[in-house]
Amino acid sequence: MEWLAFLEKGIWLGFAAIGFAILFNVPLRTLKVIFVIGALGGLVKFLLLKFGVNITIASFGGSVTVGFVSSYAAHYKHAPPMVFAIPAVIPMVPGVFTYRMMLGLMQLTEDVGAGDYNKIMAETVNNGLKASFILLALALGVGLPILLSRKESVKKRA
Repeated sequence: MEWLAFLEKGIWLGFAAIGFAILFNVPLRTLKVIFVIGALGGLVKFLLLKFGVNITIASFGGSVTVGFVSSYAAHYKHAPPMVFAIPAVIPMVPGVFTYRMMLGLMQLTEDVGAGDYNKIMAETVNNGLKASFILLALALGVGLPILLSRKESVKKRA
């Protein structure tokens, strides 16, 4: 039953990727592949999280998967790799940590005691750093495979 819930997450991640793809007005012929890449990247991230990997490393793993699969999909669908990679990786953006950081910043503007101030400040900085490192991991994870695959044509590897 747990694997069924896991696969359901993948389906929803694929639909989220398609939503961003439509928002970015990508060619219609790429939507099915974007669905698969978004679901696959998200499932890799959640699988790594399930095995106890840090969320930053798990996000990096998911985005590296998206980057490599996007470079191969670009050859078969005759579109740039970023057409596949960007919509597929956006559902992995850490919205919760950014939201908590903003709430913490707003709480810090209020009149709070010294003990509460230190606790709120620590949580705010923690959430902000998590969000920043996850975004950095997503950018590097998508960008590096695509840059590395440009040196050698994908046609030679396929």
